[in-house]
Amino acid sequence: MLTKIKFGTDGWRGIIADDFTFENLARVALATAKYFKRHKKIKNGVIVGYDSRFLSREFAELTATVLANKGITVLLSDKISSTPMVSLLCKNLNAAGGVVITASHNPAKYNGFKLKGDFGGPAHPEMIAKLEYELKKVIKTTVKNRKTFRDLVDKGTIKKIDFTSLYVEDVKKKLNLELIASAGIKVAYDAMHGAGQGVMEQLVPLRVSLRGSYNPSFGGGHPEPLPQNLTQLAAEVVHHGCDIGIATDGDADRVGVIDEKGNFVDSHRIFALLLKYLVEEKKWRGEVAKSFSVSQIINKMCDHYGLVLHETAIGFKYLCRLMTERDILIAAEESGGLGVKGHLPERDGIYIGLLLAEVMATRQKKLSELVEELMGQFGWHYFNRFDAHLTEKEKVRTLALHKKGLTKIADYPIRRVETKDGYKYFLDHGWVLVRPSGTEPLIRYYAEADSPEAVETLLKAVRGQ
Repeated sequence: MLTKIKFGTDGWRGIIADDFTFENLARVALATAKYFKRHKKIKNGVIVGYDSRFLSREFAELTATVLANKGITVLLSDKISSTPMVSLLCKNLNAAGGVVITASHNPAKYNGFKLKGDFGGPAHPEMIAKLEYELKKVIKTTVKNRKTFRDLVDKGTIKKIDFTSLYVEDVKKKLNLELIASAGIKVAYDAMHGAGQGVMEQLVPLRVSLRGSYNPSFGGGHPEPLPQNLTQLAAEVVHHGCDIGIATDGDADRVGVIDEKGNFVDSHRIFALLLKYLVEEKKWRGEVAKSFSVSQIINKMCDHYGLVLHETAIGFKYLCRLMTERDILIAAEESGGLGVKGHLPERDGIYIGLLLAEVMATRQKKLSELVEELMGQFGWHYFNRFDAHLTEKEKVRTLALHKKGLTKIADYPIRRVETKDGYKYFLDHGWVLVRPSGTEPLIRYYAEADSPEAVETLLKAVRGQ
């Protein structure tokens, strides 16, 4: 079925067998080939990886076949691979760029296509624009490949590579894994049936391993490391006396963390803990970048440390641009995606989870103690998000209401409004953000305040409840 193919916040995503079909994918791959053919590093090839979703391997093989039929050398993963692995190989192998067949944290019925730059991170918006320009020219084309996948593998134009081993060896050089082990940090890991399966145990000993098997339906769950999806991990952390529970999403670029008491540690607090560690313990300097929906605690910390802070629209591609153009110490978004200086201009759930374990080992403190220390220094900040699945008509009506403007939320007067990405309302003791998702048919509601009760009050009020 020929449908409109649209690249959103992080690539093109669609429902398998509806708009994400082999036919449509072939067109996107052809446009990608035309885009990459002009790249100055094209002689070094293009990296192609794939996650654990239904038909991801077959979709990746088709992508590789289309690229190779255009004379492009393709380095294809020999098994399920994470998005950070593809980004790492783009950078380390000096490739023209990369493609990941993944729908990240989306439900199992979705698949997708992420484009990566030669710098080792999400393609910049203008790169996507060039690909979409090429796509317009081939959108009605029926792609016919002269040579088959097997022919191209035999010829060597498509080369199968062990992405996992190269990734593991790289991470071992960047983190103090020996310290984590010697400190006796007991780790529980939940791969959520995603692309992180079989990887974490190659880096650190695991006390508990959950959902590390191939299951394209994600066990009927949702491969997004949010608290409602990590109840089993939280229970196992407490039951087995673990110090930290780490979960990664469908393509292992996002992270979710559970402390030793079974409490969820959101990405805002992970961001703040890592920023404190990098500045105070490692004595690193640089600028800081955050997306529009990230906690104000980062603003306070940057003021305290004298660091320049950048705020971007939502989407790691905007943070990635800053990381490739400026000396960014750490960059993060609300949804569990963090990138750190010295690794990649890219999210990496496994790397970030282990870096947090390194903080615990270095500071010799429990994760809950580190959070208490942080909040004692910079003030308690609580955050939550609610995703509302709406019809297109309901979504338009909701956004029209906010475009018209509000004067108060839950009896709190609105002090100012920012519209960088959605509608962000600043109140006396917190803020609320309303924005449409760039990857799913829903509206996201975000809130931060000085107590959990205030957060829930704001979320209910802004949704009209």
